[in-house]
Amino acid sequence: MRCIFCKKDSRNSLSVEHIIPESLGNKLHTLPPGVVCDSCNNYFSREVEKPFLDSESVRSLRFEQALASKRGRIPVVNGILLPQLAPAIMTRDVTGRSFGSLAVPEAAAAAILQSPDTTFMVPMVNGGLSDSIVTRFLSKIAIEVIASRLLSARCELDGFIDETQLDSMRNHARRGTTPKWPYSVRRIYDGNKRWADGGNSEFQVVHEYDVLATEWGEWFLVVAIFGVEFAINCGGPEIEGYERWLTENNNVSPLYGGNNGRLHCR
Repeated sequence: MRCIFCKKDSRNSLSVEHIIPESLGNKLHTLPPGVVCDSCNNYFSREVEKPFLDSESVRSLRFEQALASKRGRIPVVNGILLPQLAPAIMTRDVTGRSFGSLAVPEAAAAAILQSPDTTFMVPMVNGGLSDSIVTRFLSKIAIEVIASRLLSARCELDGFIDETQLDSMRNHARRGTTPKWPYSVRRIYDGNKRWADGGNSEFQVVHEYDVLATEWGEWFLVVAIFGVEFAINCGGPEIEGYERWLTENNNVSPLYGGNNGRLHCR
């Protein structure tokens, strides 16, 4: 057995790899030990996933949705006390309850909190993610999603590991070797949307993904996190093929329709 990233012997590796981080609600979509070696698993957790999860925009999202880390902690974020517009530190427990503490001197805080109109709010943060953080995160997911699909189809991974066309993406995920790797990002549904399950209950989609194989031979990872869709070309730093596909399919996400190809064993 060899690692799908570094291609080294991984038979003694023990780590289960989460395709989407546990801190984004993923408990089910994993790769068995050895598919990603322990060394690459630890590296991605520290150098690729952590910068993404620790960015202000993702921390704010995880706070809003009460998404705990694998240690059961919801991020602490900066908030505002209304109507005074005083800065506050916001915390949340796993039940979803929010708490605020004022980031001002204690004497001023006591006076502010006596106001009957006092409420806390957390402004949603946009941005705060560099393109490199996003594309390395997406590249790591893309390689693992393809491996997962091949394993599900009972395909051997040797051909996939030796596929040189994917080496640029592997190296970008592991080392950030490509300075600019264009990607697509857009919102395809509201992050708080509730979906009917066919019965009397509803559910919320935290994350979902697919691999789009276009008729002109390009593969794109398409992943949505709370309704924000990201797409990246698995073959190289180009996104024009995805934009062309969207134009030809009325801008419908590949996750929900259009002429979406699927990966098959070769």
